[in-house]
Amino acid sequence: MSPGIAVAAGGFRRRVRVLAALCAIGALAACSQPPAPASGATDQWSGRLALQVEDAASQSFSAGFELQGRPERGQLTLLNPLGNVIATLEWEPGQAVLVSGQERRVSASLDALVQELLGGPVPVTALFGWLQGDPVQATGWQADLSALPHGRIMAQRFSPPPQATLRIALSQ
Repeated sequence: MSPGIAVAAGGFRRRVRVLAALCAIGALAACSQPPAPASGATDQWSGRLALQVEDAASQSFSAGFELQGRPERGQLTLLNPLGNVIATLEWEPGQAVLVSGQERRVSASLDALVQELLGGPVPVTALFGWLQGDPVQATGWQADLSALPHGRIMAQRFSPPPQATLRIALSQ
C-alpha cells in the first residue's frame, strides 16, 4: 500500500470511529431519563375509573382517563375502550369547561360538570391528593388508599345520598 493511500485509509478509519462514537453518545442521550420535574410541576395520571351510583336507577360509568394539573387548574380526559376521547373537562379558578363531541358547556362549578359528565359526584380536587397517597378529606367521602402501591384506589360516598363508589386503576 502506498503511503498516500495508508494516510487516506487512516483518516477514513478515524472518521468512522468518531462517527461511531457520536452515534453511541446520541443513542445514550436518547435513552436517558428526562430530569425530574421541578417542585410545583404538573402532575399526570392515567388509567381506568369506574363510578357506581346507588340511586333509583343504580347508574354506573366506566372509562379510561388521563388527569393532569392540580386541584385549582387541570384537565380530565375520558376515553372509550378504543382510546377515543369521550369528553374533556378543563378547569381553572372560577370556570370549568366540558367538551364532549361538538358540545361545549361552561360552568362556574367544576363539581356540577363532573356530576353531569359521570352521572354522579366525584371530588376531583381530593382525587389529586388521593393519587399522591395523601388521605385528603372530601365531604361525605371515605378513601381507601391501602392498594395505591398496586395502582388502585377505592373511595365511597356515604352522604349526602345517593351513595357512590369510585374505583381507580392506574396504568403501570
